[in-house]
Amino acid sequence: MKKEKYFQLNQAAVEALAEKYGTPLLVLSLEQIEKNYNLLRTHMPRVKVFYAIKANPHRRILELMRDLGSNFDVASDGEIMGLASLGVDGSRMIYANPMKTVNGLRACRNAGVGKMTFDSAGEIDKMARECPGATALLRIRIDNSSAHVDLNKKFGAGREQALELLQKAKAAGLDAAGIAFHVGSQTTSADPYLNALDIAREIFEEAAANGMQLRIMDIGGGFPIPEPKVRFNLTEMLKQINARLDEDFPGVEIWCEPGRFICGTAVNLITSVIGVTERGGQPWYFLDDGLYGTFSGVLFDQWDFKLISFKEGEQVAATFAGPSCDSLDIMFRGKMTVRQEEGDLILVPICGAYTSASATTFNGFSKANFVVWEDVKGEVPDASPAKEQ
Repeated sequence: MKKEKYFQLNQAAVEALAEKYGTPLLVLSLEQIEKNYNLLRTHMPRVKVFYAIKANPHRRILELMRDLGSNFDVASDGEIMGLASLGVDGSRMIYANPMKTVNGLRACRNAGVGKMTFDSAGEIDKMARECPGATALLRIRIDNSSAHVDLNKKFGAGREQALELLQKAKAAGLDAAGIAFHVGSQTTSADPYLNALDIAREIFEEAAANGMQLRIMDIGGGFPIPEPKVRFNLTEMLKQINARLDEDFPGVEIWCEPGRFICGTAVNLITSVIGVTERGGQPWYFLDDGLYGTFSGVLFDQWDFKLISFKEGEQVAATFAGPSCDSLDIMFRGKMTVRQEEGDLILVPICGAYTSASATTFNGFSKANFVVWEDVKGEVPDASPAKEQ
């Protein structure tokens, strides 16, 4: 299988950018964002993309996705209002949080957001009261224990509840238009999607037999990006999913809600070693970014980040910790690396999703600064960042 090329800075770029902008530094490639979006559009041409902005709401990403014609998956009044301030019309948003706040629903009303999901009877009255006539998709639960993050532990109505909930939504004056599901994050096979589509097909047929013509199918996100020790064939996955959509859902409007897939491969972190010690017979390296910053993905996303050192030498098991005074702030134990010294630079590729979005300023440490690669690459010698992953 041919390997895809993803945005990864080379040593010259890392050193030049660290020298000019300092560390920790996040470098965003808008070209990679556009490439990821276009790849989905190419392999699933019927599918309308709603970018899940929770993965990375950086303004330049949102502006680019807006200009490319993307739609947006929003989960709060803050996200709705933020997009509205960028000129995104409410018709291009779906309020895809199955458990909505009153403020969120009122933001929908003010911004003209008329699409939303639900998975329980309690949400029906709330939607009907605050956003009468809204287009509502029932989110169903899909079992997929192989998912990197199994969202169905928290969300999704059981298959046996589907028809009843759709009928209740219709009776409440909502436009009960279809089905939504999410198979879970980093799904590396088409099988969970195909299984979910089998269930959805049954619900479509059951609804039709009871006088309800569903017309929208939202297949969620979960499309994978490169991860250590994980193998997949993305093109084949998308081909299989698209073929099933064409076979079982002709004439149905198809949506998807990718987050990680759009932004995950588009950001690199440059971080510095700020301290070195040895404990328990193992070297410890303290970095100027940690669990409370960009590496928040270790906790909140269970992500195993790749650390790239441009030094050569014997690989040893080491512990990597962040800069805060909290003993929790340890990212990796037993991580294989060459020996580091204070001041050494480390590159962390594929860190655009669920990293800066969940970073904090705990202990007074600032969040990592951002630069956009296309804005600064003219300042960098040998600017050829794309590498095979």
